[in-house]
Amino acid sequence: MNILLSCCAGMSTSILVECILQECEKQGKDYNIKTVDQGILKDEINGVDVILLAPQVRHILKRVEKMTKGQIPIGVIKVKDYGKLDAAAILKYAEELFENHSAQKLIK
Repeated sequence: MNILLSCCAGMSTSILVECILQECEKQGKDYNIKTVDQGILKDEINGVDVILLAPQVRHILKRVEKMTKGQIPIGVIKVKDYGKLDAAAILKYAEELFENHSAQKLIK
């Protein structure tokens, strides 16, 4: 799975990506995870399976939903999980977003 995190070019999201990659390794999952500044998000969505927004950029959610035209599941990371760098919870959230989006596509 390809997961894209978007933020305000903060250092904390880069640290979070490292934590999530370590959690993937621990769980035996071969996921690609990267972070981009919200300003260039549109240029980076090709091939992405899930977009996660850092809590501090949750205000761009509607814009990102329009940008992706419903083709990519998008979620805002919980402040608690982000602040604690809870990689397991964030990874689980990304997987749930992906699974729910895939199931909805099958129903249509």
